[in-house]
Amino acid sequence: MMQKVVTRFAPSPTGYLHIGGARTALFNWLLARKAGGVFILRIEDTDTKRNTPTAMQQVISDLKWLGIDWDEGPEADGPNGPYFQSQRKDIYDRYVRQLLDAGKAYYCFETQQELDAMRKQAEAQKKGFLYPRPDVFPTEANAEKARAEGKSVTVRFAMPDETIVVNDVVRGEVTFNGSELGDFIIQKSDGFPTYSFACVVDDALMKVTHVIRGQEHLMNTPGQQTLWKALELGELPKYAHMSVTISDSGGKLSKRERPKALRNAVKAKSGIDLDEVARIANITVDELNDFLRGKSTPDMPAVEAMARHLGVELPEINVVDFFKSGYLPEALVNFIALLGWSTGDKREIIPIEELIESFDLSRLTKSNSLFDRGKLVAFNTEHIKMLGQEKLRTHLRAYLGVIESPVASADDELLDRLIRICEGARTLADIERKCRFLFIADDEIQYDEKAVKKVLLKGDGLEMLKIVADKLAVMEQFAEEGIENMLRSLAEEKQVGLGKVAQPLRVAITGTTISPPIFDSVQMLGKENTLARIDITLKKFRTEN
Repeated sequence: MMQKVVTRFAPSPTGYLHIGGARTALFNWLLARKAGGVFILRIEDTDTKRNTPTAMQQVISDLKWLGIDWDEGPEADGPNGPYFQSQRKDIYDRYVRQLLDAGKAYYCFETQQELDAMRKQAEAQKKGFLYPRPDVFPTEANAEKARAEGKSVTVRFAMPDETIVVNDVVRGEVTFNGSELGDFIIQKSDGFPTYSFACVVDDALMKVTHVIRGQEHLMNTPGQQTLWKALELGELPKYAHMSVTISDSGGKLSKRERPKALRNAVKAKSGIDLDEVARIANITVDELNDFLRGKSTPDMPAVEAMARHLGVELPEINVVDFFKSGYLPEALVNFIALLGWSTGDKREIIPIEELIESFDLSRLTKSNSLFDRGKLVAFNTEHIKMLGQEKLRTHLRAYLGVIESPVASADDELLDRLIRICEGARTLADIERKCRFLFIADDEIQYDEKAVKKVLLKGDGLEMLKIVADKLAVMEQFAEEGIENMLRSLAEEKQVGLGKVAQPLRVAITGTTISPPIFDSVQMLGKENTLARIDITLKKFRTEN
């Protein structure tokens, strides 16, 4: 009987779900769904100083938005809980005790300062730092005495001096020398396990058969395999270490790109009121200056608040960033599925059902993949075309809600019409930007300076706008067909292209040269509002001109 496939995604709730983490979750989910297996969500929250409830809830929300569901984990429960590592301390304690009693682990009492001094000494001697294993391991009494004296007490695993072979699905056979890896901490001074120890225990107890994760974890694997064998946990899971995803701005795609973009933008701007920026971010001026010097980074909500205040566009890195930029989850899933993996044929635009059917670990690639944002936009454009009306409306409404757009007040029928007349939109943000003018007050229109100069102030734009207003004012039926006939007749009468007539009207009612078709735009805005905005525009720019 074949063993049931069990995969897991185990994020740390110290920050939002990064696009690389989403890819890890997706590949583990695809394998489990393809095999009819089990996908587990496990929260690795033993870093008590850095965990935030907000981050954990956002990770869960982001996975749901992507359509990645789990069979065991938070909100789903299951036979192998608890699924928060902070609630499993007694389990880890038993396995630490097993290693201590077997002489495979030992207590250590060095402070962080002492360890740093050891590392510096190794650097000065141009040697790699390896913790000096004591000839005789400290006893339980030694550990109790150290604790009573207020010393830090940790537990290290004694790595055997042997060759360790990692059989990786992507990279083949990778060999490590155990003596060169050194003894690593498995229990911290606060009593909680380290990542490498806890994940081994959990993977074994949760019967995980496949561990798919980023290439950066490959160096953790020999130690984890050795721990697995030392604890006699049975058959090792199969490991697959995915290739690195490179940002289109250069370097590894990293969550540091957003604060870096803000830091560079702030440095490039002059006359910024740093006191006001710090207030907006709810941090001190000293903390802001440390951030600008690259010494620290505020939480992401503070970074985003500063960016909004300063009008700085940040690159999307976390899943929630793409949601707020108007991407569809179907498009994002399709796109990240092809980062370091392929279907084996030439297909690129692939529905989730076909991704599941096609998924095969053997087609993971060793070479790095490029996070091509232009390609993602193209994917999103295609998925907007493919998606059914009801589902697209649901996504649009969720997007409008999260960005607090006035367009959110539209009923379903109107939203459906906005989607139809914005055919060819690349993102939901395109639809929102084009249609926002319909949902704001006449005197809240913000005029694009370039549009005003090019359309209204150049040539006879304002005069044409006045003629259009007069003709609209006497129209009894304000329907698209009538508006279209009037504008086309006027263009023919004046012997100009339709744009010479329509564009001044478009700038007057929207503030820009971009909107849905002008006939629909004017009809939906209504006669009263259209004439009011034309009047405001004429008064404003005739005076200024």
